[in-house]
Formats: sequence, structure tokens, C-alpha cells
Amino acid sequence: MSEAKDYYAHPSAIIDEGCVIGRGVKIWHFSHVMSNCVIGDGCNLGQNEVVSPDVKLCRNVKFQNNVSIY
Repeated sequence: MSEAKDYYAHPSAIIDEGCVIGRGVKIWHFSHVMSNCVIGDGCNLGQNEVVSPDVKLCRNVKFQNNVSIY
């Protein structure tokens, strides 16, 4: 996970090892970001999201609740 935590992750969110999370990112309730993902600055992941391993999201991407990203 990123050394400096410049993002918000709800306490129920799970972020696996090897992820790079950009500045200003918000990861909401019960979301799971799997290993080796890159989440660009300013992204917003709603609640109950699943981001599969090795996914790369550009900056300022917004996903509503209950989305799986492969």
C-alpha cells in the first residue's frame, strides 16, 4: 500500500498489498481493492466495489455503488 496515506478508505474497506492509491481517492464501505491495483488521483469508489487484481484506473474516475471492475 502507499507509504503516505493521501486518500480516504472507510474502515470496512480492504486494500491488498502492492496497491498504489493516488491523492484524494475515496474508497467507501465494504469495498475490496485487490493486489497490485493502481488507483489514480481523485478517484471515487462507491460502497461494495470489487477491483480485481492488476487493474489500473486513470485520474478522476467515479464508480457508483455495487460495481465490479476487471
